[in-house]
Order: sequence, then structure tokens, then C-alpha cells
Amino acid sequence: MRRRGVTVLLGALLTALLSVGVLSVPLPYVVLGPGPTVNTLGSENGKEVIQVTGRATSTSAGQLRLTTVGVQPTVRLRSALAGWFSSDEAVVPRELVYPPGESQEEVEKRNAEDFQNSQTSAETAALRELGYPIKVLVKTVTPGGPSVDALRVDDVLTSVDGAPVTSAAKLTELIRAKPAGTALKIGYTRGGTPGTATVTSREQDGRPRIGVEIDQQQPHPFTLRIDLGDIGGPSAGLMFTLGIIDKLEPADLTGGKIVAGTGTIDDEGRVGPIGGIAQKLVGAKEAGAKVFLVPADNCAEAVRNPQPDLPLLRVATLDDALKALEALRAGGQPTRC
Repeated sequence: MRRRGVTVLLGALLTALLSVGVLSVPLPYVVLGPGPTVNTLGSENGKEVIQVTGRATSTSAGQLRLTTVGVQPTVRLRSALAGWFSSDEAVVPRELVYPPGESQEEVEKRNAEDFQNSQTSAETAALRELGYPIKVLVKTVTPGGPSVDALRVDDVLTSVDGAPVTSAAKLTELIRAKPAGTALKIGYTRGGTPGTATVTSREQDGRPRIGVEIDQQQPHPFTLRIDLGDIGGPSAGLMFTLGIIDKLEPADLTGGKIVAGTGTIDDEGRVGPIGGIAQKLVGAKEAGAKVFLVPADNCAEAVRNPQPDLPLLRVATLDDALKALEALRAGGQPTRC
């Protein structure tokens, strides 16, 4: 009996040690959960999130809150089990967040760059909406390239085959829409005088090009700055754009409500999909949001992960978002997911 008791005790001790070992070993997963939300119309850490100098700004009775996803990068069995059984969290393979060959520091650096780019695009899209058009200028003409003797430095490019050039990205899109070797009619303004030139595109690096380096400018008589740290990725673009418009226009876009949302935005005002929509909806609900702006391509996932009494409004463009908010203020029915 004594030998049997010792065996049982040793077996129990070994099982306990193995359990501790298993519980302490990092797993190849990360846990996604609701991250902080930020009112783009308000202040964070004692500083206004959107800062405007040289022009009067308005105040709003409501809020425009960007939403984020919290990432737990090191996951052990206990955390993974809790995440799998949680309705607010998701356990996903680590490589979906931290691709193989990239360190956590490299991913965070890229996310910081994406976040900065989202601010730039938000400013561009907002200023276009407010009546400050983009100018796409010729910065250099490639020697021996297709634009030699056709375009000059400082020409403002205005159209390609009659389609307006509304941004640098749009110019590239219009040129690439037709195969290399196509004669393109390029509209421009030179010294204030409009003109046109025919430029035949050439293939370079597998894509049609016209042999110019361009610069994008958007003159406006005031300065804008977004001051918000510790957030990464491009998904705050839409809410930054709406925040800029709300601060620079007399109208209160919120109608006094707490409006949350997410989505990338480009210079043309197109709203793109993001990750972690389920966790962002949870964060928005916890922040008291009364409505959530959802990128069109995320609608199906958002509908599968609803939050009680949090309507999901479908937006594919900045114009969609503005119309949805206008309908809310007027007591109408904006387009839902």
C-alpha cells in the first residue's frame, strides 16, 4: 500500500508539472479583442486629436469615434481557451497578424506608417469635400521618355482622354487602364493656359507609363494636424475624414449622437474594408455608440456579429457616410448592412 501510494503521488505530481508546462508554453496564435475608441472631435492626453490653425472651427454636441482592435501577441493555453469561449474575442493564427519572416517590431513599424498614411489620405479626402481640389503637377520629365517635347515641369495635369485627373492615384489609374503603346490625350494647364498633348505610353516594370514624375498639391489657407499616438494601421481613415469635415463646417455631422465607425479611405474618398470588425463593434457598444459606420465589404461579417441596439450603416464612399449621417439628423432611414 505504501508503494502504491507513492506511485499515485508521483503520478499526480508529474501530471501537475506537465500541466504547468503546457499552460506556460506560448502558442502560435494571437487573441484579438476590443481596443480603445477615440473621439476624433475631442482630445486625447490633453491635446486635440484634430488640430486646425488659421481657421475657425466648430464644436459638436456628439462624437465621431474611431474604433480599434487590441492584440495579445503572446498567447498561452489558458488565454487561448478563454478567447475561444469568449463572445468578444477571437483567437487567430499568429501569421495572420505577424507574417512569417517579419518580427513584431517590423509589423508595428508598418502599422505606424499605415496609420500616418491614413491621416494624409483623410486630410486629402476631407479637403476635396470642402472645395479644395488636388493639383497634380509634373515634377520631372524623363529624358528620352514619351513625354519629352509634350509635357513640361510644373504643368498641371487635368485629364486623360477626357477623364478628369482628380488625384495622383487617379492619373496612374487612367494611364494603366489602357495597354502600353496607346496614344493618350493628356489635358494640362501651363502658366494658367489650358492645353492638350498626345503622349504614347510605354511599358516599364510591366506597366504602362508616360515618363513623368509627378507631385500632388492641395493648397489651402490653414494648417491641419492629427495628433494621436499608440494606434496603428489604416482603418481610422474614414473617421478622421469625418472629424476634419465636422470641425471645419458649421453643421454638426453627429446630430448630437455618438457615432462610431471604421474603414480605410483613399484620396478619392473610397472607403475600404478592415479587419477585426466584430471586436470593433464590441468596443463601439461599450463606448455608448448609437450607430456604426461599416465599410461595404465588411457588412456581411458585421451582420454576423451584431451588437444589441447598434444599427449598422453601409458606406462605400465618403459621400455615402455623409448622406447616412444627414439622414440620421433628419430622422430618415440611411442604408443599412
